[in-house]
Amino acid sequence: MGGAHRVGVVGLGVISGAYLDTLAGHPAVCVTAVADLDAGRAAAVAGRLPGARALPVGQLLSSPQVDTVLNLTTPGAHAGIALAAIREGKHVYGEKPLAAELDEARAVLAAAAQEGVRVGCAPDTVLGTGVQTARAAVEAGSIGRPLSASAVMVTPGHERWHPHPDFYYTAGGGPLLDMGPYYVTSLVHLLGPVRAVIGAAGRLRTERVIGSGPRAGERIPVEVDSHVSGVLEHAGGALTTLTTSFDGVATTAAPIEVHGEEGTLAVPDPNRFDGAVRLHPLGGTGWHTLPVSAGYEDGARGVGLLDFLTPGGRRAGGELALHVLEIMTALLRSSAEGRRVELTTSARVPAPVPLTGARFWRGRASPGAV
Repeated sequence: MGGAHRVGVVGLGVISGAYLDTLAGHPAVCVTAVADLDAGRAAAVAGRLPGARALPVGQLLSSPQVDTVLNLTTPGAHAGIALAAIREGKHVYGEKPLAAELDEARAVLAAAAQEGVRVGCAPDTVLGTGVQTARAAVEAGSIGRPLSASAVMVTPGHERWHPHPDFYYTAGGGPLLDMGPYYVTSLVHLLGPVRAVIGAAGRLRTERVIGSGPRAGERIPVEVDSHVSGVLEHAGGALTTLTTSFDGVATTAAPIEVHGEEGTLAVPDPNRFDGAVRLHPLGGTGWHTLPVSAGYEDGARGVGLLDFLTPGGRRAGGELALHVLEIMTALLRSSAEGRRVELTTSARVPAPVPLTGARFWRGRASPGAV
């Protein structure tokens, strides 16, 4: 396909600013349309994007000037927007999770296959130098045979900073479905797909208080578990212990550690594109930082979409997003049913990202044809 790839953005909340910082003015893509439930906000955003129009959602999805829909709606709307876009023959790249429910996610991929379009999904932070350098170290044998891993995410909850945090505590939200995709996707990159899980979860508060913005002081209900722990059995035999929580204040635990027969690897925050990767070899004198060796340098939200549009890329694809969603929903199901749950999906580990400078996402790489 010649020329810039045409993107329509649905959902202009907080995260959209990060995407538009990367995509707006990028020579490989052109944001041609934006839509939001708040028509005034859509008009304001369109006014800052040369060539973009503010449209109602339905008109954007059917517009012949849109090739790919960037779906930045709240989790409960992900599947509905994706399915509507697919029916119009559009490719879809969305924020995580792929859908609020596993059956919805399966329907999205089935519809895309039938229509001959592609589906991509965040997170794309795992394509940055942090996780990719760690993956390169594991694959190079720096820790020997991987045996286990730990992954920990603890925060007091997003209501402290987000002006409209309601969706974090409704279906499709909670610490696992909100933040878990960063950790679980990273673990699949590092240790491969998962075959079974055991989970435990709970919620000790039935409401939260918004801490900032025009609704500061307002109480909102908590409808999902706010602390989730579990064990992931990877197909290759390694075991991961995972904790995601909106109920703690802080933690000193490394975001991810991978333990092998010959060393331990400390992986930086998977919600970031970069960060130091540290290795403690067996018999060594302590930790040392590995040189950056892989991943998109200077990455930012939207890199996954650019990769999705690049021949040979598509690392943030629908198959992986479906598997990650099943891992997370299986953990919640395991907790509810009190038993080990075997997964029905798997996914190929995406191709590693060679060390690629900012030229990639600043537009010196052609997106080619989807």
